[in-house]
Amino acid sequence: MTMDADVMRLLAAGLAMGLGAIGPGVGIGLVGLGGTQAIGRNPDAGGVILTNMILAIAFAEAVAIYALVIALILLFVV
Repeated sequence: MTMDADVMRLLAAGLAMGLGAIGPGVGIGLVGLGGTQAIGRNPDAGGVILTNMILAIAFAEAVAIYALVIALILLFVV
């Protein structure tokens, strides 16, 4: 491989991971904000809200893991 191809591969992997982590980061922050506000307004429903928050955070985090997999494929396979 040439130097340009190596640089482009590294740049693509960095962009894939960087842009792939922005969305889940913002999403997890918004889920946390909404959950804490909901628990503050209705403390009796804290258990149900917390369960739904953890589930939503897991789904958002899966997107970041997919971005990591794509970045690793770009680094080591392509």
